[in-house]
Amino acid sequence: MAADKPKFRSQDVYGRPDRDGFIHRSWMKSEGLPDDVFDGRPVIGICNTWSELTPCNAHLRELADYVKRGVWEAGGLPLEFPAMSLGETQMRPTTMLFRNLLAMEVEESIRGNPIDGVVLLGGCDKTTPGQLMGAASVDLPTIVVSSGPMLNGKYRGCDIGSGTAVWKFSEAVRAGEMKLTDFMAAESGMSRSPGTCMTMGTASTFACLVEAMGLALPYNATIPAVDARRRVLAHQSGRAIVAAVKADLRLSQILTRAALENAICTIAAIGGSTNAVLHLLAIAGRLGLPLNLTDFDRLSSDIPLLVDLQPSGQYLMEDFHYAGGLPAALKQIASKLHLDAPTVAGCKLGDIIAESECFNETVIRAFDHPVRTESGIWVLHGNLCPGGAIMKPSAAGETLYHHRGRAVVFETIEDYKAKMDDPDLDVDKDCILVLKGCGPKGYPGMPEVGNLPLPRKLLAQGVKDMVRISDARMSGTAFGTVILHVTPESDAGGPLAIVKTGDEITLNGPERSLTLQLSDQDIAARLTEWRMNRPSQRYKRGYYQLYVEHVLQADKGCDLDFLVGSSGSTVVRESH
Repeated sequence: MAADKPKFRSQDVYGRPDRDGFIHRSWMKSEGLPDDVFDGRPVIGICNTWSELTPCNAHLRELADYVKRGVWEAGGLPLEFPAMSLGETQMRPTTMLFRNLLAMEVEESIRGNPIDGVVLLGGCDKTTPGQLMGAASVDLPTIVVSSGPMLNGKYRGCDIGSGTAVWKFSEAVRAGEMKLTDFMAAESGMSRSPGTCMTMGTASTFACLVEAMGLALPYNATIPAVDARRRVLAHQSGRAIVAAVKADLRLSQILTRAALENAICTIAAIGGSTNAVLHLLAIAGRLGLPLNLTDFDRLSSDIPLLVDLQPSGQYLMEDFHYAGGLPAALKQIASKLHLDAPTVAGCKLGDIIAESECFNETVIRAFDHPVRTESGIWVLHGNLCPGGAIMKPSAAGETLYHHRGRAVVFETIEDYKAKMDDPDLDVDKDCILVLKGCGPKGYPGMPEVGNLPLPRKLLAQGVKDMVRISDARMSGTAFGTVILHVTPESDAGGPLAIVKTGDEITLNGPERSLTLQLSDQDIAARLTEWRMNRPSQRYKRGYYQLYVEHVLQADKGCDLDFLVGSSGSTVVRESH
């Protein structure tokens, strides 16, 4: 190796003129690699969550080839490796249960293998956050290439959105406003290509956030999955990761507190998914960065909804891209951002924003002409949620921002499903639906069931929204006046566990309060009784047991307690 070449991490494995070096190089040469690729050039790992069970990521093998082109072109050695793929629409009981397992696999794959930088290929909701959590705990140069959104859904001459249309059409069928045959006919028109939900669901939200945080090249979030420009972006990302390795630009140098604040501001402007709260908290925990639940409310409270996308608006991700993409939206909130934040593109975030243009002011609104003035994440506190709860005001009904109602309580999601269509269910439009047993420990894994379908008898009366409270999550594609992530969860002994049907609950969204109308003494007495009759642990083996015993609550990001922090990239022992 020439004296003026930097020594990369991989050379501790491939650059040794001894028995161990022989072993490492020789077996790799079985893949047809010539001698000179081990001459000290950077080795780039391509962490691929491709799977046919994850439709969002079904084209990532092709994108990996374009990343490899860029890596080779820039003088690197690309080596692709698989990681667990979490298909949001296929996997049970919920992919959130396995996000941390993916993070563990990614972390140890990056640390244990002789690579100098990594490209994370992900898309579906939990794949990118899980990959980033793992990568953050190793801290090598890192870049994200998202799978991109699928094409707009089409049904009878109209655009329909992933998830959002499902929730709307399903309720319309139950209300007798849509025929079941029409509902089934829409199925084939909604998902027309590989890629993530083309609404502002969790996948699109997080693709926007990695771009806003500087971990992906411009327009990573919005270029459609099947657009040729997605391949170009993958190619350019291959070049960029080699440059990052040569500059020793580690993930922690880009993913700073300032980057996290930029991400939180972005959530408000785009009407992003509530799930981003959990993922950013978990990533911050891996990096040792200060971030708490109230930061989400404080940083986003004065930023309106500027991107008119479903479920908070009307358009879809294709329209967002053609209108100018994320840089054009960020330009409208530039005064709220840390513009000097570095990016993997080799320039500052402000430089990218300055060059952007908006081509459709109906899709990307000006700051003083928003879609809605209330956006971001409301963080609620009160005796029902001592550790906090969250609400997405841009997806909620403004008339329910202030509400007091009688609780109608369901102990499990199965309990709710068994009763929601019962004509004798004692519920009216002013009631508050309360769901228990759906937190990280309780389900387990905290499923996306918080946006409870409304009882059939109320749908028949024309009711379109109600206040719903749970320790669950909801899909980023969902909507409604839904209070989520109640902490502590019911299975951890939070006050949610002792709410009974008939109790009065008060929501004051603008004041950020959620109150169970019981005295402290009554709550304490009920909790004492609950602890005496607490059910025993259901899971006795495997990952389920590990997860339930070690998962943190929602206000800490639902990481496993022993995974918080990092172990770095150093491995001191040889394999033979």
